[in-house]
Amino acid sequence: MITPKQRAYLKRQAHTLTPSLVIGKGGLSEELIKQLDEQLEKRELVKGKCLDTSPVSADEAARLFMDALSCDFVQRIGSVFVLYRPAKKPVYSLPR
Repeated sequence: MITPKQRAYLKRQAHTLTPSLVIGKGGLSEELIKQLDEQLEKRELVKGKCLDTSPVSADEAARLFMDALSCDFVQRIGSVFVLYRPAKKPVYSLPR
Protein backbone atom coordinates (compact mmCIF):
# COMPACT_ATOMS: atom_id res chain seq x y z
CA MET A 1 0.00 0.00 0.00
CA ILE A 2 1.39 3.38 -0.96
CA THR A 3 0.90 6.58 1.02
CA PRO A 4 -0.64 9.77 -0.42
CA LYS A 5 2.82 11.35 -0.53
CA GLN A 6 4.20 8.38 -2.48
CA ARG A 7 1.19 8.46 -4.82
CA ALA A 8 1.84 12.15 -5.58
CA TYR A 9 5.49 11.36 -6.31
CA LEU A 10 4.51 8.50 -8.65
CA LYS A 11 1.98 10.72 -10.44
CA ARG A 12 4.77 13.21 -11.19
CA GLN A 13 6.99 10.40 -12.49
CA ALA A 14 4.18 8.95 -14.65
CA HIS A 15 3.38 12.29 -16.28
CA THR A 16 6.14 11.92 -18.88
CA LEU A 17 5.52 8.22 -19.59
CA THR A 18 3.72 7.04 -22.70
CA PRO A 19 1.28 4.12 -22.38
CA SER A 20 3.23 0.88 -22.78
CA LEU A 21 0.18 -1.34 -22.31
CA VAL A 22 -2.74 -0.95 -24.73
CA ILE A 23 -6.02 -2.78 -24.29
CA GLY A 24 -7.97 -3.09 -27.52
CA LYS A 25 -10.96 -5.01 -28.80
CA GLY A 26 -9.48 -8.29 -27.55
CA GLY A 27 -9.94 -7.14 -23.98
CA LEU A 28 -7.95 -8.65 -21.13
CA SER A 29 -6.16 -11.93 -21.64
CA GLU A 30 -3.62 -14.07 -19.81
CA GLU A 31 -0.97 -12.88 -22.26
CA LEU A 32 -1.73 -9.24 -21.45
CA ILE A 33 -1.51 -9.97 -17.71
CA LYS A 34 1.83 -11.72 -18.23
CA GLN A 35 3.09 -8.76 -20.29
CA LEU A 36 2.10 -6.30 -17.55
CA ASP A 37 3.77 -8.48 -14.91
CA GLU A 38 7.05 -8.36 -16.85
CA GLN A 39 6.77 -4.58 -17.35
CA LEU A 40 6.10 -4.00 -13.65
CA GLU A 41 9.13 -6.09 -12.70
CA LYS A 42 11.33 -4.15 -15.10
CA ARG A 43 9.93 -0.60 -14.75
CA GLU A 44 7.85 -0.59 -11.52
CA LEU A 45 5.58 2.13 -12.92
CA VAL A 46 3.43 1.30 -15.96
CA LYS A 47 0.95 3.45 -17.83
CA GLY A 48 -1.84 1.65 -19.68
CA LYS A 49 -4.58 2.78 -22.03
CA CYS A 50 -7.97 1.35 -22.96
CA LEU A 51 -8.92 2.05 -26.55
CA ASP A 52 -12.48 3.00 -27.52
CA THR A 53 -12.97 -0.52 -28.92
CA SER A 54 -12.02 -2.16 -25.63
CA PRO A 55 -14.81 -4.14 -23.92
CA VAL A 56 -13.52 -3.00 -20.48
CA SER A 57 -13.14 0.47 -19.02
CA ALA A 58 -9.90 1.80 -17.57
CA ASP A 59 -11.31 1.39 -14.04
CA GLU A 60 -12.27 -2.24 -14.65
CA ALA A 61 -8.91 -3.04 -16.25
CA ALA A 62 -6.95 -1.43 -13.41
CA ARG A 63 -9.03 -3.28 -10.80
CA LEU A 64 -8.52 -6.64 -12.54
CA PHE A 65 -4.78 -6.05 -12.91
CA MET A 66 -4.51 -5.03 -9.26
CA ASP A 67 -6.21 -8.27 -8.17
CA ALA A 68 -4.17 -10.48 -10.51
CA LEU A 69 -0.73 -8.93 -9.92
CA SER A 70 -0.89 -7.37 -6.43
CA CYS A 71 0.04 -3.92 -7.68
CA ASP A 72 -1.04 -0.49 -6.47
CA PHE A 73 -3.30 1.94 -8.30
CA VAL A 74 -1.71 5.36 -8.83
CA GLN A 75 -4.21 7.26 -10.98
CA ARG A 76 -6.71 7.19 -13.83
CA ILE A 77 -7.35 10.04 -16.24
CA GLY A 78 -9.92 9.28 -18.92
CA SER A 79 -8.96 5.99 -20.54
CA VAL A 80 -5.39 6.03 -19.19
CA PHE A 81 -4.39 4.40 -15.91
CA VAL A 82 -1.13 4.04 -13.98
CA LEU A 83 -0.09 1.07 -11.84
CA TYR A 84 2.89 0.60 -9.52
CA ARG A 85 4.57 -2.42 -7.97
CA PRO A 86 8.02 -2.34 -6.34
CA ALA A 87 10.58 -4.51 -8.13
CA LYS A 88 13.40 -6.58 -6.68
CA LYS A 89 15.82 -4.00 -8.09
CA PRO A 90 14.13 -0.65 -7.31
CA VAL A 91 13.85 1.91 -10.09
CA TYR A 92 12.19 4.65 -8.00
CA SER A 93 13.10 5.80 -4.54
CA LEU A 94 9.77 6.55 -2.90
CA PRO A 95 9.49 9.24 -0.23
CA ARG A 96 8.46 8.11 3.24
